[in-house]
Amino acid sequence: MYDDNNIFARILRGEIPCKKIFEDSHTLAFDDINPQAPVHALVIPKGKYVSMKDFTEKASDAEMAALTRAIGKVAELKGVKESGYRVLANAGVNAHQEVPHLHFHIFGGAALGPMLVKK
Repeated sequence: MYDDNNIFARILRGEIPCKKIFEDSHTLAFDDINPQAPVHALVIPKGKYVSMKDFTEKASDAEMAALTRAIGKVAELKGVKESGYRVLANAGVNAHQEVPHLHFHIFGGAALGPMLVKK
């Protein structure tokens, strides 16, 4: 269930500022306030979606295309298009999703290492 008071919803309503990178009618991208890499941006849909499953079931084709394009545009604007970048979206408790609004992290600007530590 979508929480209208999550931090990304509040950013979208202009209640909390962000360092905007890119915006169109369906998406917003901004710098993460607690970067985990030299480049750490977030790309979010403007619609009320909790996860990728929620998004793919309910979003319009235009919203889906805009989100995909925004990720590529942000990589270009942040200067990591050629050197490489990682795109990550967490969904649910086991994936450690901290904000219940679909969002994609874009990491880059350095060698990032492996995705997961093998156990």
